[in-house]
Amino acid sequence: MILLAASLPSSGPFVNALTTISKFVTITASIAVVGVLLAISFLIEDEHGKLSAQSLRLRSAAFWSAILWVVAGAANIVFTLANILGSQISVALDFTTLRSFVTQVTLGQYMFFQLIIALLIAGLVQNIKRNGAAIFLLIVALIGIVAPVFESHSASSGSHALAIGSLIIHVMALCIWVGGVFGLAILDPEARGLAVSRFSQLALWSVIAVVISGVANAWTRLNFSEAWHTSYAFIVIAKVLLTLLLIYIGYQHRKNLSARETMNVNWAKFSQLITVELSIMIIALALGSWLSTNQPPAPALGSKFDAATTVAGLPMPGAPNFTRVLLAFNPDALFLGILALSLALYFRGVAILKRQGDTWPVSRTVFFVVGCVIIEFATSGGLGVYAYFAFSYHMVAHMVLGMVAPIFIILSAPITLALRTLPQGRTPDERGVRGTLITALHSRLVSIWVNPIVALAIFDGSLFILYLTPLFGGMMLSHTGHFVMDLHFILSGLLFFHVIIGVDPNPKRVPYLARVVLLFAAMAIHAFFSVALISSTTLLDHGYFAQLHRLWSPDLLSDQHLGGSLGWAMGEVPIMLALVATFILWVRDDSREARRIDRNAERAAAMGTPDDLAQYNAYLAKLAARDERDS
Repeated sequence: MILLAASLPSSGPFVNALTTISKFVTITASIAVVGVLLAISFLIEDEHGKLSAQSLRLRSAAFWSAILWVVAGAANIVFTLANILGSQISVALDFTTLRSFVTQVTLGQYMFFQLIIALLIAGLVQNIKRNGAAIFLLIVALIGIVAPVFESHSASSGSHALAIGSLIIHVMALCIWVGGVFGLAILDPEARGLAVSRFSQLALWSVIAVVISGVANAWTRLNFSEAWHTSYAFIVIAKVLLTLLLIYIGYQHRKNLSARETMNVNWAKFSQLITVELSIMIIALALGSWLSTNQPPAPALGSKFDAATTVAGLPMPGAPNFTRVLLAFNPDALFLGILALSLALYFRGVAILKRQGDTWPVSRTVFFVVGCVIIEFATSGGLGVYAYFAFSYHMVAHMVLGMVAPIFIILSAPITLALRTLPQGRTPDERGVRGTLITALHSRLVSIWVNPIVALAIFDGSLFILYLTPLFGGMMLSHTGHFVMDLHFILSGLLFFHVIIGVDPNPKRVPYLARVVLLFAAMAIHAFFSVALISSTTLLDHGYFAQLHRLWSPDLLSDQHLGGSLGWAMGEVPIMLALVATFILWVRDDSREARRIDRNAERAAAMGTPDDLAQYNAYLAKLAARDERDS
């Protein structure tokens, strides 16, 4: 596993050894934190959403693992800085030098961010009492672990979107796999019976992700024609063999568990096997720590300077035409991994429904697939490629990710499918994965998000924050920023269209008239933003596109105006379609309500009880008869 960056000059074998050791301890401690939080969150049964007695006891293990993570992470920052400077450790301990490294150098910023995450977990984990809090800390821990990956060796290699993305997936899957084994190892035998079967499923998905992402990363990082006789290649081969051994042990676990009930397993022998498995994993982590301090043997890039590759991470494509935009491809492994996992989970959910004898509309599955394909084209396909090099294509990709793809995803009803297929609690007192999702959907935070004003503010208000501030130019310069930007487009679009045309459960269902008003407001705000782009006299990217030295379409301001025009045109069409869909849903809802009233009336009549309308007519007739009698 490779976590940290760059080709580092050596400051001597002693400091180099300390760097490797501190990195290994950092990795091991962080994975231990993940393992304990994974056990608390998913492996051990909860009690109606509250942590069980064993989970409460495990908090101390997470705390001390986080403390070790903090100490080793702080030491690793110092030793890494000493390696970069090629100096003694005392020089790296200088406060001014150390502060400059963690505040001004990207690698130092990511490492310091990871240290802050470790401190945060150490400060909070002892006080968590509910399952949701443990899940939150687990997510935070994984984010902290993968942060330095964005400045790893992969960041400086070719196809960095593939290299970085595959490495992030590799690290996260490995943390869940290794951490889960550690979590099983520290569980009491009586709790392990329920935990091991659930982890078996999770481990299978993690192993698949580890193998695929590892192959993809090695393919982008290594020069296979020249690297076979280097020590780096020998270590990689050793890691591959250890991984295959671990997969075989995992297979034996699954085979034994499927052959007999978990309660009949010999847990003493099972614990011995877990100990062996964990020892092999620690050796593999140690090898990964050594690899991360060495630059892989990569092919020579040549002496010719390529501004586009240096700035954007991929070579400048030819002038855009239909064929080039359609066929260009720069795989963003992180988005591809997310989309592949989403499709696999969706298809698995549909298959579960079929096994249960239920049906799922084919149209919804088609909508989900189309939405994923659109996202892939706007991130890894030709549209995503040209979005790196021209503001106009970036704006088209923005509209596709934020306004076109979300409509298809929302119409596929993924939340409804999840609620119908996610596993229930393993015991009557356990909330389970499905119960956790239901609790999250009814949480105060989600109720704030689905508020129509908040959804509109996130959907349209973020346009002004992103493009009319220096934020846009800074985010375009890094793979992290570009990924976060695209992810924000997708999530904000999903939130907005879920409020407007969502078929999934919504804790605050908005009246149809309010939805229509909301769509017209979104249309007006979007038009105002587009006019601001069209009439702009300065570039919004703060020099990003100028650094690319683009030969085709050299007038950057005209291209920015074109982007505003395309954004206006492409933004209005999805909103109009959503408006039409809203009216259709309104009419259908009224029809269903009318049919419901008719059924209630028929049911009341069959039981000899007059309905509300008949009672009201009888009341009017009674009043009329009384008036005639009085007159």
